[in-house]
Amino acid sequence: MIIGIPKEIKVHEYRVGMTPASVHELVAHGHTVLVQSNAGIGIGASDNDYRHVGAEIINDANDIFAKAEMIIKVKEPQAVERAMLREGQILFTYLHLAPDPEQTKDLLNSGAICIAYETVTSPLGGLPLLAPMSKVAGRLAVQAGAHCLEQPQGGLGMLLSGVPGVAPAKVVILGAGIVGTHAAEIAVGMGADTWILDNNPDSLERHWRQFGNTTNSIFSNKNSLEQHILDADLVIGGVLIPGAEAPKLVTREMISQMKKGAVVVDVAIDQGGCFATSHATTHAEPTFMVDDIVHYCVANMPGAVPKTSTYALNNVTLPFALDIANKGVTQALQDNPHLCNGLNVHSGKVTHKEVARNLGYEYVSAQEILK
Repeated sequence: MIIGIPKEIKVHEYRVGMTPASVHELVAHGHTVLVQSNAGIGIGASDNDYRHVGAEIINDANDIFAKAEMIIKVKEPQAVERAMLREGQILFTYLHLAPDPEQTKDLLNSGAICIAYETVTSPLGGLPLLAPMSKVAGRLAVQAGAHCLEQPQGGLGMLLSGVPGVAPAKVVILGAGIVGTHAAEIAVGMGADTWILDNNPDSLERHWRQFGNTTNSIFSNKNSLEQHILDADLVIGGVLIPGAEAPKLVTREMISQMKKGAVVVDVAIDQGGCFATSHATTHAEPTFMVDDIVHYCVANMPGAVPKTSTYALNNVTLPFALDIANKGVTQALQDNPHLCNGLNVHSGKVTHKEVARNLGYEYVSAQEILK
């Protein structure tokens, strides 16, 4: 199979779809890998590093899209990239379609076979291709929030940890999943007064077993949510419904009643965000203010640490990429129901139930379309 690795073009996105080590594996299995020039510069990988493992370096993204049977990326294809996709071509990347009708429309019109990292599942449960970026984003959320609490950034002017004799900041984390767990670990390590809210008793039980009384775990309902949001200095939103738009847990009214200079970090922004006032931002302009509340809503947070993020991502994406390349996409999807759960769009049809429901498309099951 001919596999294309274009340079990411989203604003301030420095990750790359495949590391040289991953390319080496694909080449060793007899596949041709086309890498756009300077695609790996953000992770410190030169064109020569890719040549050394057998990749062919291509200067123009148009040539990669024209020649490749499978495109492997990190972020969702931008409009100019979507225009280059063709019928039957495989796209393997993060998509986050539920809050993005324009992208969905373009992918359907392209006739491409689009597999989304974020909805591939695991035999053990969970989302194995989303998990590494959730870990990175959860940890970064606390770093970003601590920075935004500084007064020059519009924040309260608080040190997250406090100092002897001065109370630490109150950090409220929405969701005890992977994002929430990793955010809690960093918040606790930095000395914050850390609270985590979730409406799943099993998740709270797992959290309590991991953290004990170093955090405060609270069952989330309207009353507890409002109480802790209004008392918080920093709120981190890490809720997720696989494939679907994130629920708007925090209302505009709650935002208006928060402490002036408090900070919200919306890690769920890729799926539309869990704060009613959120809209996606970039690393170039990461924050905005609503009712004197600092909003940090960068849609590609892990792109700020591309070396860590790319290698963590490739650890989990490479086996699936190899399977698709070795077997062909139809056989790979038929053989692996967990990879098949990642199929969002196929030949002009929406094949993920939540995406279809959110955007008003007819849902066609992957099993039906693969026949």
